[in-house]
Amino acid sequence: MPDKILDTTGLNCPLPILKAKKALSGLPKDGTLEVIATDPGAGQDFEAFCRATGNTLVSSSSDRGVFRFLIRHTA
Repeated sequence: MPDKILDTTGLNCPLPILKAKKALSGLPKDGTLEVIATDPGAGQDFEAFCRATGNTLVSSSSDRGVFRFLIRHTA
């Protein structure tokens, strides 16, 4: 179970990333954030975001245009 869930459905880049960055800053080290998104580019965006920030993309999935990302705050 994630420590926090962030619903960014209906938002396009860069808003899901910006909101995730803010949400992660409020989590303790090793806390987890689940992001729900509908932006078709979200998969690539969150992979790049985690690489650039040092956070860990634990998992990602998609179902009928809804994407879910589990990110561990390690930075």
